[in-house]
Amino acid sequence: MKRRDFMVKSGLATTALACTSLMPNARNGFIGDTINLGIIGTGDRGTGLMPAIHEINGLKIVGCCDVIPFRLQEGKQKAGEHAKAYSDYRKLLENKDVDAVLVTTPFNTHSQIAIDALDAGKHVFCEKTMAKGYQGISELVKKVEETDTIFQVGHQYHSSRLYHHVVELIRQGKIGKVVAFEFQWNRNGNWRRPVPDPKWERAINWRMYREYSGGLLAELCSHQIDFANWVVGDVPESVLGVGGIDYWKDGRETYDNVHLIYSYPNGVKAKFTCLTSNAMGDYGVKVLGDKGSIVMGQLKAWFHPEKAYVKELGNVDGVSGATTNWQEEKGIPIEVEHAEPSKQALIDFKDSIIEKRQPLSGIKSGSDTAICVQMGLDAMYGEKKVEWDSALGGK
Repeated sequence: MKRRDFMVKSGLATTALACTSLMPNARNGFIGDTINLGIIGTGDRGTGLMPAIHEINGLKIVGCCDVIPFRLQEGKQKAGEHAKAYSDYRKLLENKDVDAVLVTTPFNTHSQIAIDALDAGKHVFCEKTMAKGYQGISELVKKVEETDTIFQVGHQYHSSRLYHHVVELIRQGKIGKVVAFEFQWNRNGNWRRPVPDPKWERAINWRMYREYSGGLLAELCSHQIDFANWVVGDVPESVLGVGGIDYWKDGRETYDNVHLIYSYPNGVKAKFTCLTSNAMGDYGVKVLGDKGSIVMGQLKAWFHPEKAYVKELGNVDGVSGATTNWQEEKGIPIEVEHAEPSKQALIDFKDSIIEKRQPLSGIKSGSDTAICVQMGLDAMYGEKKVEWDSALGGK
């Protein structure tokens, strides 16, 4: 399948969902103002989202599921007294009181669980990265195209009102022509979770094993790949990448450092770095343009005009002394009122269901990013350049 063919098919799913006039649901074919939510996977992410869910009017946790007993017990306690506990997600899907599910399981299980949930008539919030491998991605896209339920991917920055504002500024020409991206997400730690019994090692530390995980690229860099695609309005033509297990010699299979460059059709290059042995700079996004740059964290952003355009900035903005708010080394703050991105993503999911509209982070952007992740893994593990068309079986 060639790049354009895949994008068109994904676009059909978007159209089908956007044009839906009535969405049946397990509860007598009608959705009210409260969404009964089942959480499949009560590890760090699943339980970590529960406090935000409890704060959102219109979302109610009625079920939770995990295959690890002590994780399920913890999840049940945090989910609240109304939640039923399941060790088999298919039993949760049989509960007709469940309107929607949050899939926060290991990466390699996303596609099948989401497909089963859609078959059961549930709305689905599928954590990033959407699906592992080209086949898993393709099968999930096809299933979403066949259904009229809401499907959202957990790239929470796609819901961030700050990130939306920045994308709009870029499209309005705030930094001129975009020429490059620089992304990083650095940490200093082994990324492992404690294991009370060795038999649970692979189930708990699944991120360390290639069978289940896409490693740092899928778990961290995917958010930033999603943003780059969003800004460019396209997908990359190719990717080059390297990485290695160079610091944490502990039996892991996924790399402890990754470095990739994605090339877009318009000539823009996006560079990604993720380390686990040095936290300098932590999370960072830089969008570089010929008239300025925007530097972003997870919750804040700053504008840096190129020196030649500082005077022009003042004229365009109609502000005398455009650099009044300039912070040394940080730039001019971009002020936007916004909620924490993960909470905003959950609010958007609820609103999409009630208002019967396509989510901001849906099947189109989610599948595009998932393909980019798999291309990057192929490039690093295969020590080769991977092109979009050839990755999807085209010429």
